[in-house]
Amino acid sequence: MSTFMYVGTELELFSKAKNWKGYIKSLLRKYIKGDVLEVGAGIGNNTRLFCSYQYTTWLCLEPDKKLFHALEYSIALFNMTNYYAQNGTIELLNGKQLFDSILYIDVLEHINDDKEELIKASKHLKAGGNLIILSPAHQWLFTPFDAAIGHYRRYNKQTLKAILPNDIEVINFAYLDCVGLLASLGNKLILRQSKPTSKQVKLWDKFMVAISRRLDSLLGYRFGKSILLVGRKRC
Repeated sequence: MSTFMYVGTELELFSKAKNWKGYIKSLLRKYIKGDVLEVGAGIGNNTRLFCSYQYTTWLCLEPDKKLFHALEYSIALFNMTNYYAQNGTIELLNGKQLFDSILYIDVLEHINDDKEELIKASKHLKAGGNLIILSPAHQWLFTPFDAAIGHYRRYNKQTLKAILPNDIEVINFAYLDCVGLLASLGNKLILRQSKPTSKQVKLWDKFMVAISRRLDSLLGYRFGKSILLVGRKRC
């Protein structure tokens, strides 16, 4: 395996965004089941988010060695039974390893060949299993901050659907955080910051996310700075 070093600096910055994590948890929980594969688990922020629920197994893949060691430590520290970490990418999995759920939470935008990645993921997904993708939305919101943390792109429904394997059927498609969308647009047009401050992240998480949780559903999940796709592998 070639050496991989994650260039992002946002993991710790957003690790304390409890309201946002809670929002994501409420939306994704019903789709995650059985044997779970979390691709690009980072330092385990999202792994810990779901560890209070019962899954058969939960395998975390993380290619960056430094992040991987932090992930291993987190799993041991929180005594996560049936949770495992592996240093590498999806190419390293045994062809016979199949999962009921595969997660790409703020990960797919970091992968150059995203279409090929999802083809590989589909081969490890059981029939009837769920592919869950959460990514930043709208290429017109792409900023130097995206580039600095290793994003190749942002997605909309058309571009994300275009890279799905033919055996994956979309069962949920939503834009999330409509208030955050306005804040991101304001930053791009006016503030032009290359990176949000810790204070700004706290302000967004405490107030904007709370409002978005109410408005997103009222607006039919048609607007937001993040995009969620849940796909199911055809039987």
